[in-house]
Amino acid sequence: MKIEIWSDFVCPFCYIGKRRLEHALNQTPSDESIEIIFKSFELDPNAAKSYDVSINELIAKKYGISIERATASNQQIISQAKALGLNYNFDDMKPTNTFDAHRLVHLAKSFGKDKELAERFFKAYFEDSLLLSDANVLAHLAEEIGLDRELVLETLSSSNYETDVRNDENRAHSLNITGVPYFIFDGKYAVSGAQPSEVFLEVINKVKSEANLAHNPKDASSSDALCADGQCKI
Repeated sequence: MKIEIWSDFVCPFCYIGKRRLEHALNQTPSDESIEIIFKSFELDPNAAKSYDVSINELIAKKYGISIERATASNQQIISQAKALGLNYNFDDMKPTNTFDAHRLVHLAKSFGKDKELAERFFKAYFEDSLLLSDANVLAHLAEEIGLDRELVLETLSSSNYETDVRNDENRAHSLNITGVPYFIFDGKYAVSGAQPSEVFLEVINKVKSEANLAHNPKDASSSDALCADGQCKI
C-alpha cells in the first residue's frame, strides 16, 4: 500500500495527523509493506525566514482576530497534540519559511531517510523551538538522522531539489489540494485533515480489502465522490 502525504512542517495539524495515521497503522496486521511518501506543500511560500513577533501575533494578524482569541485557539491545538504524546510549545515557536526543509527531505529520500527527517523537522519546530530555515540548524538535524553534514550544506547552497518541491506542489494544485495534511491511499482514496485514527483505519482496511479481491479489481478512475468529513475518493 502506498500512502502519499502532503504536509508542511509548520502546520500543527500535519504533525497531529501524522501521529493519528501511525496509530491506525499500528492497529493493522503487518502482513504487507506500507510505503509512506512525504510530499511538499508550503502553507505560505512567501513566508519570511524569521519574524520579530510571536506565532500568536502572526495568526491574529492573518485572520483579523485578537491575540487572545489566537492564543485560545492554539491552546486547543496544544491539547489535541498532548493527547498524542506531542508537547507543542507555541510560546517559543519560531515561524519561518520551510522551502529549504522540504528540499532536504527530498535529499533524505535518496538515502531512504525521508521519513526520519520529516519526523525530526516536525519535532524541531513544534517541540524544540528551532528555526527551520537556518542552514546550521537544518544541517545539525539532518546529521542527527545520519545524513552527511557537508552534503546538506552543499545542497542548501545550491538549487538542488527545488524542482522536486515544486513538482509536489504542482501535483497538489492539480488535485485541488488547498490545505494540509492531505493523505492519498493507493491513488484511490483520500483523507483531508487530521482525522481521528478510526477514519484512517477504515480507509486502510478498505484499500486492503479491495486489494485482496484480485478477481475484481476496482479502477481508481471510476471513483465518484468528493471529500466529505475527512474521507473521500478521487
